[in-house]
Amino acid sequence: MKKMCVVLDDKEVNDNPFTPEMWRIVRKYPLTSDVNFFQARPVDVDEALKFNYLPGQFVMMSIPGEGEAPFCISSSPSRPGLLEFCIRNVGTLTSTLFGLKENHTIGIRGPYGNGFPIEKMEGKDILIVAGGMGVAPLRSLLLYVLDNRDKFGKLSYLHGARNPGEMLFREEFMQLKEREDLHCLLSVDKDDTGKWTEKVGVVTTLFKDLGPIDAKNTVAAVCGPPIMYKYVMQNLVQLGIPKHQILMTLERRMRCGIGKCGHCAIEYLYTCIDGPVFSWWDVLQMKELIGRGASDKTIA
Repeated sequence: MKKMCVVLDDKEVNDNPFTPEMWRIVRKYPLTSDVNFFQARPVDVDEALKFNYLPGQFVMMSIPGEGEAPFCISSSPSRPGLLEFCIRNVGTLTSTLFGLKENHTIGIRGPYGNGFPIEKMEGKDILIVAGGMGVAPLRSLLLYVLDNRDKFGKLSYLHGARNPGEMLFREEFMQLKEREDLHCLLSVDKDDTGKWTEKVGVVTTLFKDLGPIDAKNTVAAVCGPPIMYKYVMQNLVQLGIPKHQILMTLERRMRCGIGKCGHCAIEYLYTCIDGPVFSWWDVLQMKELIGRGASDKTIA
């Protein structure tokens, strides 16, 4: 694809917002049978440290001839130079992506969307609740808080999966459990191996092990399958956490990423611009955010 550009003050400026930058896959490996971890950096190495983003934001990733799709960023901006993704093989684009070797190039444009309000979260206790593929965007937030630990209060992380084999980043979180500045609780719905040493039960069963919560000073971040939200929200509200301090990351089949196509519009909101991070208060005012078929999906 030929870049369209203009020259201003002897500088070449790209005027096509849909033109991706080329990135190189520098590392990939399976997390589960159908989920891969990808690590990428710009082909132009000088641009690596210039890519700024917030936890919770996403990019549009493309492969020539296969199209493009939105993927949340799983790495933290506190660790610049690389982007990390946790991607499930669910269609033509991801199938082709899974077949690419390390050193192959892909197109990336972004970052897009409304990420977590990091500055407003500083000084607060942080409670993160992840289910299934919901760990993909929440890992970015978790790593950011850990890398800036002195700026935040108590940090709790609850992570649920169907079974041990489907828990993404399982070994990483097992190691994080050893940290004294993080309360990390892991659970699986079912364990057929007999080797799982953590909790067995849905992720909401972990709430009873949280200990005392300073609800008014707590910001909760949630992402997971649609069925999880109802019960997690009930628990968070029962704890007394204000609705505007409960944040969730959602998607609605975004296509352009920049609010031009209108495909992700919900009344006056655009998920790709006003989201994918919304507060529980936002969702209660906009039922359609989680109330209709295709919108009931988390970014993954």
